[in-house]
Amino acid sequence: MDDAGTFNECLSALHWTDVGLAATLECDLLLVEAWADGTEPIPASLAAWLETLAQCHEAAPPPKTWKGKKLKI
Repeated sequence: MDDAGTFNECLSALHWTDVGLAATLECDLLLVEAWADGTEPIPASLAAWLETLAQCHEAAPPPKTWKGKKLKI
């Protein structure tokens, strides 16, 4: 992952926000925002992890049978 665009695509595929990633990594939100806007380079280990997770999520989408389901009271 060489750019912020791919970083943001991975977060989108995972349905994560910058805040969510910062919480998951237990790191500073400003650091995650810097990766997202391209002002800080994305560490290779983080890039590899995000790309792997994004590929898994795209390969195994949630079941469609639950779309629109509601609790019956």
